[in-house]
Amino acid sequence: MSDSFHDQLLEDSRFLRADRRLDTELVDKLILQLNRIYPQILTDKEATKFRDLDVPTCVRLAELLAHLQGKGEEACREFYRALHLHVEEVYFSLPTRLRLRDSIDPFTTAASPTQQRYVLNDRGHMFFLSCFSVAVGVALLHYYGEAKVTRGSRALGMAALGLGRRAREVLIWYTEEPIRK
Repeated sequence: MSDSFHDQLLEDSRFLRADRRLDTELVDKLILQLNRIYPQILTDKEATKFRDLDVPTCVRLAELLAHLQGKGEEACREFYRALHLHVEEVYFSLPTRLRLRDSIDPFTTAASPTQQRYVLNDRGHMFFLSCFSVAVGVALLHYYGEAKVTRGSRALGMAALGLGRRAREVLIWYTEEPIRK
């Protein structure tokens, strides 16, 4: 990361002031996080000033950002941590984060990070069905092998309860065949 957090906050300030997702409640959470966890960055008196509800949220946020830039690199870094903790979708849409993500992997898709996080399997439904079929086949082989040893499988008989008529007939036929021999 070539830019310092101070430089990044300078660049992101305009975006943060314009973003409507940072409402009064979220700005208060950020202020409280900085005040409680890092009182050397934001004292009680400063936190009270920035939490004044008589001042519009956009003005309070602009003053907070200017104050943090004046405090230095550590204050800017801790602001980014608080932003990431409380308002993740805003954090990942910051211009510096988008630029950093694009510079790391220019071939990424246009999907948002929250969408990418919840993708469990990108191979499709046929892959899932084939894996599931293999698992069922292995289970049937295991139970059928058990039936040869014990002369009848209770597991196959129990498995037949929840299946359709034809599948039930096949499973029952397999359980009865070793008994006939």
